[in-house]
Amino acid sequence: MNVLVTGNLGYVGAVLVPYLRARHPGSRIVCYDTGYFAHCITSRSRAPESYADLQYFGDIRDLPDALIAGTDAIVQLSAISNDPIGNDYEKVTIEINETASLDLARRARDAGVRSFVFASSCSAYGFAEGDARRESDALNPLTAYARSKVGTERGLAGLQNGEMTITALRFATACGMSPRLRLDLVLNDFVACALSSGEITVLSDGSPWRPLIDVSDMARAIDWAIQRDRSAGGPFVAVNAGSNAWNYQVRDLAQAVADAIPGTKVSINRDAPPDKRSYRVNFDLFAELAQGYTPTVTLTESIERLVAGMQELGFADANFRNSQFMRLQTIRKHRSDGLLDADLRWTN
Repeated sequence: MNVLVTGNLGYVGAVLVPYLRARHPGSRIVCYDTGYFAHCITSRSRAPESYADLQYFGDIRDLPDALIAGTDAIVQLSAISNDPIGNDYEKVTIEINETASLDLARRARDAGVRSFVFASSCSAYGFAEGDARRESDALNPLTAYARSKVGTERGLAGLQNGEMTITALRFATACGMSPRLRLDLVLNDFVACALSSGEITVLSDGSPWRPLIDVSDMARAIDWAIQRDRSAGGPFVAVNAGSNAWNYQVRDLAQAVADAIPGTKVSINRDAPPDKRSYRVNFDLFAELAQGYTPTVTLTESIERLVAGMQELGFADANFRNSQFMRLQTIRKHRSDGLLDADLRWTN
């Protein structure tokens, strides 16, 4: 099997590529990434990209046809990865997350690629009161990031995809330890606060719901999607990727971290205005389709892995929200150093 992974030098790709190498030792894995976060290594072991057969550097908006030829499966991870960056760079977010993804899918179809996997997001549901959201429920994207995911899904659903199987994985909010750790994710942020200052400050009133998934389980979901047969979901499927057991209110996540790290205090801003990004998600379809690949990591295990990994790094930075652990801060640093232009293209 020949696999092309785009955006591998990020939080998810750093876990995915070693996972695919272990699961499919005879496969040829080619990776392509622009390198915004290549230097953000948070592991003392082997560099995750070294598990690939080839690593190319380039903008997803310029991916050459030669890398698509002869490929069996493409995993499209390349993206402006969260709301804060999307808010600052809305036009670029649409260009990279949506326009480039759909262009890649069309070229993949024309080149005879068998499987196309798109990393979508449950943030597409936006503010959703009431029952846990199913794939058939209305979408309500509230940010440029979420809108880009919805736009790509709709474009993929309307693509005349020939023999290519397309899977859009609507991932729950990512969490857990990675060789390129992000701390701009709710659970990871809480663990960082507990380790660095002994106090978790919840900026909202703690009531919003978040579905979560450990990054190692994201890799397992992608592995399933790469191999997915059309009999499991059809030529195109958009499926919530996560577990019903992982729907949590933010205050409960904070308390779980405090329970795991003795001495941690939890401070909740009960006077905060309501956080509109609140949604519970139903993952029954994923459990039905992806048998053997559904999440296995528990919340406790995810917290334990974060604590162990960050302690190994000697993490104690109470000012981490201004560090490279935050993807927006890294982009801003590249911009201030003159390395990226306003379209987030390298200047030299």
